[in-house]
Amino acid sequence: MSSFNTAQHALWLDPVQPLAAPEHAQLALIGLSVHRLHTLEDIQKQLTDADWVVVRLDASLERLQSIMALQVQANIKVPVICRVDRQHLSLAVQAMRMGAHHVLAADEWTVPAWKAALHKPDQKNMTAVAAAHPPAPQRSVVYVDPASRHLLALAQRVAKAQVTALIEGPTGAGKEVLARVLHESSARAKGPFVGLNCAALPEQLIDDMLFGHEKGAFTGAHKEFKGLFEQAQGGTLFLDEIGEMPMHLQAKLLRVLQERQLTRLGAERCVTVDVRVVAATNKDLRQAIVAREFREDLYFRISTFKLRVPALRDRPGDIMPLVAQLLVRHAKDESFTVSAQAQSMLLGYGWPGNVRELENVVQRAVVLCADGHIDTCHLMFDDAYDAYDGYDNNAPTQPALAARHDTPSVNTGFVPEPDSTEELCDDEVTALMQYPSAAGAGHLHTAVKSNEHQLIMAAIQNTESRIEAARQLGISPRTLRYKLAKLKGGSDMPSMALAR
Repeated sequence: MSSFNTAQHALWLDPVQPLAAPEHAQLALIGLSVHRLHTLEDIQKQLTDADWVVVRLDASLERLQSIMALQVQANIKVPVICRVDRQHLSLAVQAMRMGAHHVLAADEWTVPAWKAALHKPDQKNMTAVAAAHPPAPQRSVVYVDPASRHLLALAQRVAKAQVTALIEGPTGAGKEVLARVLHESSARAKGPFVGLNCAALPEQLIDDMLFGHEKGAFTGAHKEFKGLFEQAQGGTLFLDEIGEMPMHLQAKLLRVLQERQLTRLGAERCVTVDVRVVAATNKDLRQAIVAREFREDLYFRISTFKLRVPALRDRPGDIMPLVAQLLVRHAKDESFTVSAQAQSMLLGYGWPGNVRELENVVQRAVVLCADGHIDTCHLMFDDAYDAYDGYDNNAPTQPALAARHDTPSVNTGFVPEPDSTEELCDDEVTALMQYPSAAGAGHLHTAVKSNEHQLIMAAIQNTESRIEAARQLGISPRTLRYKLAKLKGGSDMPSMALAR
């Protein structure tokens, strides 16, 4: 293929804004010869002679779909770079899934960004390489910020080597995502990926889960059980929160890593294992070694190569692409846009909960937003709940919105009360409708209360009963009645009739 030293021919379609002379000159400096077009028919005529197609997307994927259809019709493959307005970044993930080579913000003109967009893999001997090493399916991951790109490139190099890896980083930053990248970028990609959270199980269960047991090894062992090491044969075993593993199990794990053999509980023979171990922790294992909470020899065994996932606040370039990905995940049947003010608020927040907290915020915004355009009034951060708790200590329970990764339903772990299935009465709905909106709120207490009102309002509009609304909000039906009574009466304590 042509390099940056040889001009590459690009068909440029942007019905929104003509390409200005400075940007045209800047593209020429990095080796891109731009031919500006006005219609899809013009692209069709010149597609066979193009190295690239650069297309501006507005609020839909219609142009990209048409270009892909033209390529199928002409039986050719020309990489497509999509330029997307920042308020429509939710299209980015969908465009990549449709086959776009790269997606850039429409106002992005930095040389490194365009060089990255114009990068193609070496096509020489590509067929032979593909036949020898069929590509493994890759997860949809977001590594846009320069720090994340560096981490991804390093992880893909580490994946090729048969070494253990230790992933460090704060809770919720995406350590398991990086572990899966290591697995899927390695020669073990066709093998299983098996994970265990060492902090989630009692130590007796961790022993059994890792190494397995024979039939009759203990009371209740009615059949043999293959541990996770054996289940991960030929693949990757991910040990999350390894710093929480009990000391005696650390010694047993070290032996397995050194000898590549294990003995099930109650067995007489060893089992050979072919497993790559990837560990993760949010603790400083060096300090744990000093405190005699972690074995030094195991530390050096699992940390052949260390990778550190930065906190989300340290990689701001990932925030909006992550928002776009999360919107696709949690609002599959709807298309959302994000206002410039909301983007500024998202980029300026500190994200103490990292990507998990971002997912919570996005899910709340999807619940609150009725017109598909997310604005600042739809963003509810966990800090707002902390502020709320300080103002309203009389509530029977605190409002909890700990969104799960696998479903937008946030809390189903309460026992319904006898009257919790009744529908909302007209007076309660009227009280909700008349509660002041956040647009006029200037006091923090009022703003937080107003946001809570909006969330309750959205849940009620989308459900048929109190039990369903409470389940969606993640609170008990009794707490929901308490809040409805406060909204209706405006007092600090509801009447006994309303709180029955």
